[in-house]
Amino acid sequence: MARRRYYRDDWDYFPPSRPIEVEGGIKAKSKRGRIGQTWWAGRWTRALEAIMDSGRLGRGRRYARKGQVLEINEQAGLITARVQGSRRTPYKVRIEIAPLSDAEWDKVIEAMAGQALFAAKLLAGEMPQNIEEAFATAGVSLFPGRSKDLITSCSCPDWANPCKHIAAVYYLLGERFDDDPFMLFRLRGRTKEQIMEALRAKRAAGAAVIAEPAATYEPEPAPAVESAPLETCLDHYWDLGEDIDDFRVTVAPPPVEAALLKRLGTPPFWEGSQDFLTSLGAVYAAVTAGAMGQAYGGDNERDKREKTE
Repeated sequence: MARRRYYRDDWDYFPPSRPIEVEGGIKAKSKRGRIGQTWWAGRWTRALEAIMDSGRLGRGRRYARKGQVLEINEQAGLITARVQGSRRTPYKVRIEIAPLSDAEWDKVIEAMAGQALFAAKLLAGEMPQNIEEAFATAGVSLFPGRSKDLITSCSCPDWANPCKHIAAVYYLLGERFDDDPFMLFRLRGRTKEQIMEALRAKRAAGAAVIAEPAATYEPEPAPAVESAPLETCLDHYWDLGEDIDDFRVTVAPPPVEAALLKRLGTPPFWEGSQDFLTSLGAVYAAVTAGAMGQAYGGDNERDKREKTE
């Protein structure tokens, strides 16, 4: 993110001021703690928090929660907003996201098409937790991580860029991403419809190749198997045969606990105050312990270890 270079060292301190209170502003849903509940909203805000001083960040959060942001407008790769500060005239904020090129998007779509889970979760309106892998394939990032990815400006007199007014808008965008993750894609240059159409085309092309093999496979006929007539076997029909001696079943805890939860991530409907994986992971652990108890008629090995530790 670009910083203004024309300040002197003795300008580093900008005295805090009390903003003019407004009615009808855009207020953050969060009253305390982090702003934005989904992992992708958190990833967005961390990009700002990594480069901004804590004082301005704190004031930006207070502005977002008090409703000092009057409006937020989205255009292609650009966010404009008005924020009421300490002066009568609201400040004008611009947050510009560098769009990806067509060639970069082609590489991203190619990588996304190779994962059926991506299309399924995107169709459900959710951001896949490993979506950044597809963007990394193209050598880019979905989230702004470099100075050239994100250009911000504000009409306020504060020399710092980003300032608290930019931070307030940035935090509110995180909450909008909770409800509309495709806003991130639009800021990078593609709509939901364009992405899903490209994914369907890629997957359809792959299915067509599989459906048209070079040569038709014709299996050899199965050899005939001689067996005794059924009526001669009725007395021993339910008896176990000799082959059962080679059959083994092992009941054991999974090598990776809650693997499905970790793979799919937090669902969009989750509204609990506790982390989704922590909450449901405890249920998975209880089910595993119960299954092991049923299988072995008592404490399983993991329980025994935990009791001795």
